[in-house]
Amino acid sequence: MKTVAGLLVLMIGLAQYPLWFGKGSLLAILEMHEQIAALQETNQMLQNRNTILEAEVNNLKKGFDAIEELARSELGMIRKNEQFFHIVAYESK
Repeated sequence: MKTVAGLLVLMIGLAQYPLWFGKGSLLAILEMHEQIAALQETNQMLQNRNTILEAEVNNLKKGFDAIEELARSELGMIRKNEQFFHIVAYESK
């Protein structure tokens, strides 16, 4: 009788193994939920960045002020009859 009970416990244990440690186990599902949460956070950050870039593109398409601002800051554009002053920082030792 003890062997039958031991055999049944062993069979139940073997039947439980895939539930806890197999491909679709509870541990794997918990890890997947964590991965999903991390990916959703990354997606949200990328969507925010895309929204900002889309607004900048629309601004550049519609207005010359934004284009002029970019030309001034990135390319050093100076208008005709405009004076440019370049200030160099001086550090004393």
